[in-house]
Amino acid sequence: MIIGVPKESKNNEYRVGLTPLSVRTLVDEGHIVNVEHNAGHEIGFLNQDYIDAGANIIKTPSELYELSYLIVKVKEPTSEEYKYFNEKHTLFAYLHLAGDPINALKLVETGVTAIALETVTADDGSMPLLFPMSKIAGQLSFIVGSYFLLKPNKGMGTIIGDIDNIEPRIVTVIGGGVAGTEAIKKAIENKAHVKVLDLSKTKLELLKERFGSDNIEYILSSEKEIESAIEQSDLIIGAVYVLGKKAPKVITKSMLKNMRPGSVMVDISIDQGGCFETSRPTTHSKPVFIENEIVHYCVTNMPGAVPLTATEALNNATLPYIRELADKGIENALLENIHLANGLNIKNFRIVHDSVKENF
Repeated sequence: MIIGVPKESKNNEYRVGLTPLSVRTLVDEGHIVNVEHNAGHEIGFLNQDYIDAGANIIKTPSELYELSYLIVKVKEPTSEEYKYFNEKHTLFAYLHLAGDPINALKLVETGVTAIALETVTADDGSMPLLFPMSKIAGQLSFIVGSYFLLKPNKGMGTIIGDIDNIEPRIVTVIGGGVAGTEAIKKAIENKAHVKVLDLSKTKLELLKERFGSDNIEYILSSEKEIESAIEQSDLIIGAVYVLGKKAPKVITKSMLKNMRPGSVMVDISIDQGGCFETSRPTTHSKPVFIENEIVHYCVTNMPGAVPLTATEALNNATLPYIRELADKGIENALLENIHLANGLNIKNFRIVHDSVKENF
């Protein structure tokens, strides 16, 4: 298999699809790996590192796509990349088609076969390729939320920490999945009072077994309960994910009027369209905006803030699937592995994933 690793083009996106170590594994198994010039330069993976691992360094993206068949990326292609794709290519990347239907349909028109990392499944029903980035995003949500609570950053001017004789600050986490769990853990470590909301009573009970009941509330999610929680909170973290679908809007615009001015909302679900009605995609260059005196952080590639850590964690998860696609060929790999097949989102100029199709 001839594999291509382009340089990412999304704003402040320095992750890379394959590390030099992963390249060495693939080359040793007889595959050809083409890496775009300086694809990993910003995180310390130099061209020479890839050459030493057995890769070919390709100067331009057009040449890379022309020479390669399996394209291993991190994030969905940006509009300027569509022209490089055609029917010969298989794309392996995070796609989040439901979050941007207009561009999703433009990608469909290229004829590419596209496997979305976020819809690949496992025997236990989990999403193993979404897991590492969700874990990082959950931890980052508390870090960036705390940062934007600082007064110079337009926040209310508070710190979430253990300060003598001061009541704990309140953090609300909506969604008890992987990202939400990491956000809860960070909030607890920083001595916050945490409100956790989820639609699943079973999930709440599991979280209670893990974290206990000291300074933490477990609340069955409803519009009324969400509204009550966010009115009292300094930091609200939205971590709602529905496989292949747009995220539900769990906080409406009308709810903001009763929130505390300068409180911060972090929308981890923004890749899937966002779980706050007032959310709109932002970038690491301009990560926040203010609406109704509430700070909104809605960066669509949150783990890109820690690209070295994220690249290494992602490769640990994706390499076995990339090897399977390369060793068996695309069609055979999809036929033989139902979980990999669940990642197939685009084929023959059509969206083929059932949950994703419902968004269109």
